[in-house]
Amino acid sequence: MTLTHLSEWTSFGGTLSVYEHESVITRTPMTFAVYTPKGEGPFPVLWYLSGLTCTWANVMEKAGLQRMAAELGLMIIAPDTSPRGDEVPNDTSYDLGQGAGFYLSATQAPWAEHYHMDRYITEELTQIIADNFQSDMSRQGITGHSMGGHGAITLHLKNPEQFKSCSAFSPITSPSRVPWGQKAFTAYLGKDETIWKAYDASALVKSGHTSSAHILIDTGTADNFREEQLKPELFVQACEASEQKLTSRLQDGYDHSYYFVASFIEDHLRWHAEALG
Repeated sequence: MTLTHLSEWTSFGGTLSVYEHESVITRTPMTFAVYTPKGEGPFPVLWYLSGLTCTWANVMEKAGLQRMAAELGLMIIAPDTSPRGDEVPNDTSYDLGQGAGFYLSATQAPWAEHYHMDRYITEELTQIIADNFQSDMSRQGITGHSMGGHGAITLHLKNPEQFKSCSAFSPITSPSRVPWGQKAFTAYLGKDETIWKAYDASALVKSGHTSSAHILIDTGTADNFREEQLKPELFVQACEASEQKLTSRLQDGYDHSYYFVASFIEDHLRWHAEALG
């Protein structure tokens, strides 16, 4: 496997680098970004999963995380949100296809050949980071925004030994019960809703997929997707019933944008740094 170095910038004493490689799992070129703080590694690793229509660039350019990541000595990994390319299936809507991989492994045509973002992150990209960067893979956390928050929580709950800390901004916590998730799951996984539960954070917790981690969630009260698409209260109820440790905060006046993420990214980075030691 060959990594192609696409670009690099110095930021708060550390280095933000962007790479491309040919993925065995998605069968496409994949791009990802790494922020490495200044100093001697290995560094604890925090994965950031982005939301619908996004790439690695959204968090690295808009969240302002480099200053605090440098101070805390955290390496940040930002994968893309889906496979991409002229030969990769797509859809005319923003919430399906390229940019909308939903961090799952598709089983339905035409998506099943390329759309395996959960395995790409937990298997292939994890190994790439371990082999090529100053990373301490015994200390990994995961966070994300919106669709990426869904990905962060579900990947954590299914891989608690890999991702030892977890947080999310405005996550889709019950995708089986909201339009975004129902559309994506039907396309990628088929109509059998029992299969959907493996990718639904609330359903996972209800079925016993809990962890010893204390999960942090922030959602804005002015988020226009909160009532229809996010439904954080359903995940709160599931965690309370299953005794999963959770802090779920409603932040007054904040919406779904990166202005919101940037306002609370320091809280989340400190949360992970403390949990990862």
